Amino acid sequence: MKSRNRNVELLLLLFVAALVIAGYVLASLGRSSSIPANIVPFLIGILLLLLLAHLAVRKFAPHADFSLLPLAGLLNGIGYFVIARLDKDLAGLQATWTLVGVGAFVATLVLIPQIRRIEQYRYILMTIGVFFLIMPLIPGLGREINGARIWVSLGSINFQPGEFAKIVLAVFFSAYIVEKRDVLAISGVRRFGISFPELRHFGPILLAWGISLVVMVAEKDLGSSLLFFTLFVVLLWISTGKASYLGVSAILFLGGALLAWSQFTHVKERVDIWIHPFNDPTGDGYQIVQSSFALAEGGLTGTGLGVGNPENIPAVETDFILAAIGEELGLIGTTAVLILFLLMVGAGLKISLTSSRPFEKLLSSGLTTLLGFQAFIIIAGVVRLLPLTGVTLPFVSYGGSSLLANWVLLALLLRISDEARAGKTDEAPTTAGAE
Repeated sequence: MKSRNRNVELLLLLFVAALVIAGYVLASLGRSSSIPANIVPFLIGILLLLLLAHLAVRKFAPHADFSLLPLAGLLNGIGYFVIARLDKDLAGLQATWTLVGVGAFVATLVLIPQIRRIEQYRYILMTIGVFFLIMPLIPGLGREINGARIWVSLGSINFQPGEFAKIVLAVFFSAYIVEKRDVLAISGVRRFGISFPELRHFGPILLAWGISLVVMVAEKDLGSSLLFFTLFVVLLWISTGKASYLGVSAILFLGGALLAWSQFTHVKERVDIWIHPFNDPTGDGYQIVQSSFALAEGGLTGTGLGVGNPENIPAVETDFILAAIGEELGLIGTTAVLILFLLMVGAGLKISLTSSRPFEKLLSSGLTTLLGFQAFIIIAGVVRLLPLTGVTLPFVSYGGSSLLANWVLLALLLRISDEARAGKTDEAPTTAGAE
């Protein structure tokens, strides 16, 4: 079974390589009417990267799910040829970060042979995660770019520590909730036909709520604030099965959001731009307006790779890369990207369902929540379903921190999948014999 899964994975990766190369060539033809001169090195590089990741999974996680790596590779490849079409210099940097990301993917599989080993370091990981969150606020280290103070500068290197904090805190939240799940699940009083835990058990939610507000206010980072809070609440709900946690959490977040909207100018500006972008189409609303025009211009099938004008959108390679895809690949292309994310989320939830231990089950759910919800809030921002946030589209947007963190996240999901499937394989002969 494991050999067949890896063979299917290899075939899918070859198909992914063919699609990425085709996209790269088409984007070059649309832009300059010529085949790129570096097509052969590009082909070799794509094949080697995908082969390296595949061999690492075959060697260190042979039972793992066969679909996650090809899906991530395809999303990464789509992002790359769209970025290459927009800015060749950024494409070179993205290629370097992809190499580093795949290296981190391999290193994670090698250094974490059993996922339960990291469970015992929960409080160390909590400290590291909180430190990563507050790093941008440290004088001399933190930098404010495009209105958000989420960057850290170390010499010539700029990165977003929050991208790594999300993974570290997902591990901590999962381990903490598993440790305290019996207490958190205790019913206290009933109100309006709903069973609520005792008030003191809402402490963790209040702490998460407070941290999310600090991130939103001090760093002006609405996306990370919503992401971290959602992560904790989802894990709490999955562990206890209590809808009351969802209700109270929603009230807390809405209350905090309203407070921030009424008291802080940058939050109010984001909401005003979201609701009325055409009130200032050449100023604050310019980015949203140009994105809307790009999506409208793309229509059903798009203008064609390299033929549109997505470069008119500020920060198109990061916040608005989906708008570039929508303009040049149309509704069909954007729908394909959405389907790829849905398939990844489905695979992650399947891993959670097949995991037998509570920690692995919660961690895989948390990692999947991070991946799926981050994609949702940035896509929702592009199409004006929600106010625009500063998060990236996983594996697709330009950004070294995001790409590196998401490849590590993928490796952790595959490690959990491998252990879950290997356990079932080991138990199968015994079960059959008993029958």
